[in-house]
Amino acid sequence: MKASRLVVSAAVTGSLLLAGCGNVRGGGSGLRDSPGDERTIRAFDINPQPRENVKDGGTLRWGINEFPTQWNRNQVDGNLAMAAVISNALLPAPFVSNEKAEISIDRDYVLSAEVSDQRPKQVVTYTLNPKAKWSDGKPITWADYEAQWRALNGRDPAFRIASSTGYQDIEKVARGKDDFEVVVTFGKPFGDWQALFGPLLPAATNRSAQAFNNAWVNKIPVTAGPFKFGGFDQTAKTITLVRDDAWWGNRAKLDKIIYRASEQDSLIGAFGNGELDIIDVGPSAPGYARARSTVGAQVRQAAGPDFRHFTFNGASELLKDRNVRQAVQLGINRQAIAQSDLQGLDWPIALLNNHFFMNTQEGYQDNAGALGAYNPERAKQLLDAAGWKLNGTVRQKHGKPLDLRFVVPSGVQISKAEGELAQSMLAQIGVKLTIKAVPSDDFFSKYVIPGNFDITPFAYIGTPFPVSSSYAIYANAEDGKSWNANFGRTGSAEVDQAMSRAAQSLDPVRARAATNAADALIWKEVNVLPLYQRPQNVAVRETLANVGARGFFDLQYEDIGFTG
Repeated sequence: MKASRLVVSAAVTGSLLLAGCGNVRGGGSGLRDSPGDERTIRAFDINPQPRENVKDGGTLRWGINEFPTQWNRNQVDGNLAMAAVISNALLPAPFVSNEKAEISIDRDYVLSAEVSDQRPKQVVTYTLNPKAKWSDGKPITWADYEAQWRALNGRDPAFRIASSTGYQDIEKVARGKDDFEVVVTFGKPFGDWQALFGPLLPAATNRSAQAFNNAWVNKIPVTAGPFKFGGFDQTAKTITLVRDDAWWGNRAKLDKIIYRASEQDSLIGAFGNGELDIIDVGPSAPGYARARSTVGAQVRQAAGPDFRHFTFNGASELLKDRNVRQAVQLGINRQAIAQSDLQGLDWPIALLNNHFFMNTQEGYQDNAGALGAYNPERAKQLLDAAGWKLNGTVRQKHGKPLDLRFVVPSGVQISKAEGELAQSMLAQIGVKLTIKAVPSDDFFSKYVIPGNFDITPFAYIGTPFPVSSSYAIYANAEDGKSWNANFGRTGSAEVDQAMSRAAQSLDPVRARAATNAADALIWKEVNVLPLYQRPQNVAVRETLANVGARGFFDLQYEDIGFTG
C-alpha cells in the first residue's frame, strides 16, 4: 500500500482512501459505463487461481517501459510506477487492498493494526509479525517505523521526499510492550492512516538524508519479500529477482522474474514475438490490437484509479500567469484527444472532470465547470487581456513568442499523437506548441521532476486513498521551492486547507465534500488537466495466473505463475 500516486509515461501495471478504521471511502469496483451498454468494466482481470493450480518453478519475463535509477520509492525521484511494479515483490507494507478497494492487514508483516484511541488524540497500535526479517537478517521492528516517520514528516528539507502526507500529522512513534509493537500517536486526526508505512524501508535508510537520497540509487541493498534482488544488467536493461528461500510466507511459485526495459513500441513487438510474457499495453489501440491477435495470448482489462492528463508547469516563464494557463486549457479539446486515444480499446469514452475521484468511484462529481470546456474564443480573450497579442500566426509579448515546450518520452506514440492534436488546437488561438521527444529513461528524472517542460502528458497510477494519494501532487510550497511531487508547481493555502479537511475527517460524507471543494479550486489553478480514466490493458500469456489488469488489487507476487 502506498500513500502517494505513482507516475507513468504511458503504460504500466503499477500501483499507487479516505479510510478510517478499515472503512474504505471512495474505492469501489467497476461499473457499467452507461445505461443500455452491456459491456461491464471489470474491477480486476488477473486470472485468479488457487496456489495448487499454479506450477512450481519457471521464469516470468516482464516488459517495462523505463529503467529506474532511484529505488527508494519514498524519495521524489523514485515515486515511479515502474519502480513499484518491481519493488512490490521485495518490500514490506502493513496493508493490502482487494479488487473492491477493501483494506486488510498483510499478516506476513503485521498481525494486527487498529485505532486504539481517538481521544484526546488518535492512536494507532500495530502488532508486527516477529517472523518478518530484512534480507540482512535484522528483524523488522518499531524502530523501522519510527525512522520512516522522521524521514517523511517533512521537517528536514534535506530529505527529498515524494510526500509528507499523513506523516506530517504524526506527533510520535514509540515502542510498545516490546520491539514488535508500534504505537503511533497523531497530533491531528488522519483518516487514511492505513496508507502509511508502505513501502517500509529499513531504519538505516531513513536515519540520514545522505542514505535516504543516495543509498538506493542504482542499488537495492536490502529486501523483505517473497523475492530478493538478483542483479541489474545495464547493457541489456534487465532487472532480475529470484525466489527468496528465507521468506517466511508462502513460497514463491516462480523461480525468477526478469524485468526488461525498452521503449513502449519495442515492448509490443517483443511480446508479439514471444520474447516477453507480460506487458502493459496502455491506451494504445494498435498495441491493443496486436497483442490480442498474438497466438496464445490475451489482453486483460480493468478499471482502476488511473488517469491520463497534461501537467502544466506554473513555474515556467510562459505559464506563470494563471490566466495564460487557463487560456491554454480552454484551447485544448479534451474530448477529441480522448476519442483519439481510446478509439479501438473497447473502453467508454468519457471525460474525467475531477482530480481525485475516477468516473467509477463513489464521490465523483464534475467540478470542471466552464474551465473544463473547449472554448477557443474565451481563450483568445484571456490571452489578449494578458498582453499576448497576435503577430502573424503566433502571439508575442515584449517581443517574445508564446512557444510552449510539449515534452514527451520517445517511443510512446500516444504521447506524440496527443502533442500533435494539441499543437493543431493551440495554433488556432495563436499559441505555438513545440513537441520535444526525450529518451524514455530520462523523461521523469531529467524533465518532469526538475520542471524542464511547459506541458507534458503522462498518467497517474492511484490507490484506494483518493485524497492522501493525490495530496502531494497539489500541495503548495510555502517557500516557493519545495514542490516535491507537485510537478505543476502551483498551489494555494486554500487548496491545502480543503485537502487537509478531507484527510482529517473520519466521516466519509464530509470527507468527500471537502475533497470536491479542493478539486474545484484546483481547476482554477490549472496544474493538472485531467483527460480520462485510463483503462488498464495488460497483455499476458494465457496460461499466466494471478497477474494482469489489477485495478485496486494488490498483487501477491508469491502466487504469480503459470498453469500450463
